[in-house]
Amino acid sequence: MRFTDEHQELRRTVSRFIEEEINPHIDDWEEDGIFPGRELFKKMGDLGLLGISKPAEYGGLGLDYSYEMVFCEELGAVRAGGVPMAIGVQTNMATPALARYGSDALRREFLAPAIAGDMICSIAVSEPHAGSDVAAIKTRAIKDGGDYVINGTKMWITNSTQADFLCLLANTEGDHPHKNKSLIVIPTDTPGISFSERLNKLGMRCSDTAQIFLDDVRVPQRHLIGAEGGGFSMQMWQFQEERLAAAMQTVKGLEMCIQETITYCRDRKIFGGTVLDNQVVQYRLAELQTEVEALRALLYQATETYVAGEDVTMLATMAKLKAGRLGREVSDACLQYWGGMGFMWDNIVSRLYRDFRLGSIGGGSDETMLRILSRMMGMG
Repeated sequence: MRFTDEHQELRRTVSRFIEEEINPHIDDWEEDGIFPGRELFKKMGDLGLLGISKPAEYGGLGLDYSYEMVFCEELGAVRAGGVPMAIGVQTNMATPALARYGSDALRREFLAPAIAGDMICSIAVSEPHAGSDVAAIKTRAIKDGGDYVINGTKMWITNSTQADFLCLLANTEGDHPHKNKSLIVIPTDTPGISFSERLNKLGMRCSDTAQIFLDDVRVPQRHLIGAEGGGFSMQMWQFQEERLAAAMQTVKGLEMCIQETITYCRDRKIFGGTVLDNQVVQYRLAELQTEVEALRALLYQATETYVAGEDVTMLATMAKLKAGRLGREVSDACLQYWGGMGFMWDNIVSRLYRDFRLGSIGGGSDETMLRILSRMMGMG
């Protein structure tokens, strides 16, 4: 993929923002179990970073998706996975369908302030019994006059305790699991919405995650995104951007893991030399870096294809699968070379080991990715 001067300027802006506004505070945010989303998102909105590929009439930059992917790649330099994930929810998971299919009024009311950093949003799809199997959700929205009345629960919802609105997937009319779902925008101050305490997660510690309960939550039908019954299809399309963004966010984190391990192994003495003196260590780290570069190439190819207007479901699925597995492989191999220090909580490699583990679960498990690929290859 060829990068213009504009791409490189965006890369420098994001890199500088991470160095000045995020990484100096990341250890404290990890300890607190939450980051100051409202403050951070407003700063990013002021720089135009929350609407890079969104329409200019709603405050976005109106650029093609290659710029969004440059942004996502640089986010991988954050020294914890929770903040990039939370940002990705705002830019690439909760708002793509709203930006493409929402009414003008809905976009002005919710998308524009999300792009400006004045509102935080969540994508509310997963449920306790329905994670990767989106068709199995049970939350239901029933028409009553000009409103929807919504009942159900959503689980593992990123940004939820700080969110101003949800882009929620619910069952509406009909019984067909792929044709009875709709995406609906719900302000979080609507009566009937409540939240659990923040969930105590293995990794992604600085990202706030909770369960959401909806008890006779009433919102106007004008909060529907696109056509009723089109929610499943819109969510499947939205997954393309989500999976590309999530995979791209891992690349620099993987490289960070490798580089920090090289530095540590160069200093760590054992049996009269350093760990890095061992050829097996050198070769393994070189092999892992090669795998990371292959993932980057796959993502660049997928980006070019997506910008050209072609379907990238297969490439995005492959990238998501590869990123999740490589996150586990790289962090596990690197942690081993840290020895006992690798088993300690407060070092970058053990943090990435915990954070990367979500990559094979969230946004569709590895097994779900393989199921999609098998069907696309004519085997299912």
